[in-house]
Amino acid sequence: MQGRSDRRVLLVHPTGNAFVRQTAGALEQAGMLAGFHTTIAWRPGSVIDRLLPRGLRAELARRSYPGIAPALIHVHPWREMIRLGAMRRHWQGLVRDETGRFSFDAISRALERQVAAAVRSGEPMAGVYAYDTCAQDIFVAAKECGARCLYDLPIGHYRVWQRMIEEERELQPEWAPTLAGLNDSAAKRARKDREIELADSILVASAFTAQTLKSFPGTISAGIFRIPYGAPAVGEPRQPTRREDPLRVLFVGQLGQRKGLGYLVEAMDRLQVPAMLTLLGRPVATPPAMQKALERSRWIESAPHARVLELMREHDVLVFPSLFEGFGLVILEAMAQGTVVIATPHTAAPDLFEDGVDGFIIPIRSADAIADRITRLAEDRDLLARMSEAARQTAARCTWDEYRRKIVEAVTATLEA
Repeated sequence: MQGRSDRRVLLVHPTGNAFVRQTAGALEQAGMLAGFHTTIAWRPGSVIDRLLPRGLRAELARRSYPGIAPALIHVHPWREMIRLGAMRRHWQGLVRDETGRFSFDAISRALERQVAAAVRSGEPMAGVYAYDTCAQDIFVAAKECGARCLYDLPIGHYRVWQRMIEEERELQPEWAPTLAGLNDSAAKRARKDREIELADSILVASAFTAQTLKSFPGTISAGIFRIPYGAPAVGEPRQPTRREDPLRVLFVGQLGQRKGLGYLVEAMDRLQVPAMLTLLGRPVATPPAMQKALERSRWIESAPHARVLELMREHDVLVFPSLFEGFGLVILEAMAQGTVVIATPHTAAPDLFEDGVDGFIIPIRSADAIADRITRLAEDRDLLARMSEAARQTAARCTWDEYRRKIVEAVTATLEA
């Protein structure tokens, strides 16, 4: 059993992303990172990297962790490499949720087992920091060793989403095939509940996510820390599209009905003002409704992060009508570029901006509200310019430095409890 004076934490995430990189960096800077376990930690510019096709290089570059000492990074890559290859070749049987041998669920379970074994082997640490769907086995091992368990829940609690899925299937049956999580097994749901039961602290990024925890059937004894994500560097002030040109509307994210895509498509069909829609993301599935949306819009399947920010800056409005979210990092990314955001309260939007001042907050499932806000901005370019600058200034106050500081505070509080 490790003494609490150790203060080092083992961080685990299958794929890594912006907030995982920030968490790893915060812990290392504070001298609290015992190690970081993930599937792939890529090195852009390496010999192998230069030999790969450009698209694959860009995808793998998202798995790099600059600033983290290589000795602290432990990779478990082969299953994930096969998963990425299968996805690129559309070998759906190999990556199908839960049942696919190289599904994300399978990758997460394998990583859990490997990290749990490392914990039991006596790897020095005072705590483990793991994420939703990849924590149960690690937490069990940590409890055996007397280590504290920090659980990061980056999206709302699944019980709320399950109820919404059933409602959405009836309301929008043509979009039902794109509802990820529709067929989650009882065993998968039980694992999620067990993760919460084992946690000593739960970290969430938005008030909405915290609110969904009220659906948990038992008593949550863990402390809950709400720590909003940060924005990228704020761009220069921008000029909106000219009055005589169509309003440029953008959607960024996984293309599916959890993100409210069907309502955005319906809103665009109702518009009486000129507007152009760009969809950036991969479809969850391609039923006729999705195929029609792709054909009638400018569709970009994937782009490096720097290009995503450029695209945001090239558009006047980001519409993010998500039905169920944890935060919606694209909201802050767009605001930092001076792009006005239209989003629902089931995201971090109410935590970040004031409705009608530096963005618009609309009800979920409302194509009418989306169409109304787009119309207002298309018809009043002065309003668009004012909201663009207000959004940019708001994003400037939402920094990753603040996120990192609060992460260290939450980890310290958990270890000292």
